[in-house]
Amino acid sequence: MATQYPAGTTGVYSYIASRGGKFDFTQFFGLQMFIKEYLLRPVTKADINIAEEILTAHGVPFDRSRWDYILETHGGWLPVKIKAVAEGTTVPVGNALVTIENTDPECFWLTTWLETAVLRAIWYPTTVSTQSKYIKNILMNYLEKSGDPSTIYFKLHDFGARGVSSMESAGIGGAAHLVNFMGTDTLTGVLFAREYYNAGIAGFSIPAAEHSTITSWGRAGELNAYSNMVTQFGKPGGIVAVVSDSYNIYEACKMWGTGDLKQQVIDSGATVVIRPDSGDPVEVLPKMIQILSEGFGYTTNSKGYKVLNNVRLIWGDGINSLSIQSILRMMVDQLGWSLDNFAFGMGGALLQQVDRDTQKWAMKCSAAKVNGEWVDVFKDPITDSGKASLKGRVTLWESGGEFETSVSKPTRWTDKGTEWTEVLNTVYWNGNLHKEFTFEEVRANSMK
Repeated sequence: MATQYPAGTTGVYSYIASRGGKFDFTQFFGLQMFIKEYLLRPVTKADINIAEEILTAHGVPFDRSRWDYILETHGGWLPVKIKAVAEGTTVPVGNALVTIENTDPECFWLTTWLETAVLRAIWYPTTVSTQSKYIKNILMNYLEKSGDPSTIYFKLHDFGARGVSSMESAGIGGAAHLVNFMGTDTLTGVLFAREYYNAGIAGFSIPAAEHSTITSWGRAGELNAYSNMVTQFGKPGGIVAVVSDSYNIYEACKMWGTGDLKQQVIDSGATVVIRPDSGDPVEVLPKMIQILSEGFGYTTNSKGYKVLNNVRLIWGDGINSLSIQSILRMMVDQLGWSLDNFAFGMGGALLQQVDRDTQKWAMKCSAAKVNGEWVDVFKDPITDSGKASLKGRVTLWESGGEFETSVSKPTRWTDKGTEWTEVLNTVYWNGNLHKEFTFEEVRANSMK
């Protein structure tokens, strides 16, 4: 790669940005995981030997001397500087979130050599976190309208562990969701938040039935299966979730709301969360809540919306941002039920149904130092103006919640006394983690 640059090149400066996509903002997260896992250990002679063997056989050029130079001069540590916006920060699309440049003029080629790994390390967790934040905004609007906003952190539960391509994806994506919420069944996400961001217990769950633990009682024993869940886990002030659509969800709701099972729920002092797992939620939920309200009754809160007694509902099948909005328009806007009655579980759509194009991620070189002078580098394809890239040694500036990407400090609003501040922190420099974020700090940044 080095020989493809102009003679006299000693510096390469690149940035990473979302060029647009499904959401008009991004919530930056995940770079620290990559740095800790992959960049805080030096390249070794054994690594270089393996690379030489494989790449030579693979048929691509491999200049061993350049890696030997890094080993001999820098002890195997990568001579690059990475700057990034604070993790958890929400920034409009089109802005530089990360910049990378070499710190040794002999290693100018290293900047773009890192592109594949660093871009992948950023686009996935940031896109998951962004989608999670987008849904959080929807849910918060409905809670402010109809219920208790303090319950927001448990309104979107991560059901995605078994729907991703790897355990590492579960950990990275699961931690990204926990930037915005605290409900998760993806325990790997809790572990990654702990490992890479010094979190305590970042996510929580509750006892919950699955289909096998209900259907193993047989259809004739369905009521006994439900009763057993309340017996085992129904404690005063506790919450227990029970999947109830293994056979007939409407008959199950009648079981819950009548006779001994109803009284058992009431006497337990617990809240039972009934989970349907099939069908069209806009059709199923109104019928369910009608049956449950006839059984348990409901109150009307101070905002004028109905809240069930003793029981709640969670929908976790086929959930995405659009289906959540459809459900809330029906249940809250049309039928007058508070969002306090509902929670959502999101699996594959949360952690797996995203890709680099969801937010049109790219890492591009914007400046190069050639023969001692920095020159602008950019692309501007005539066939797609959306792929035009930024020019120069750009950075990210912030003022009063507004962001702008440019080489020099913006002059906009300075006549009003507005001060712009560069907000890209140096997070990695020549083998060292230069700035570390705790998960507490990430969450605090996400709420600004």
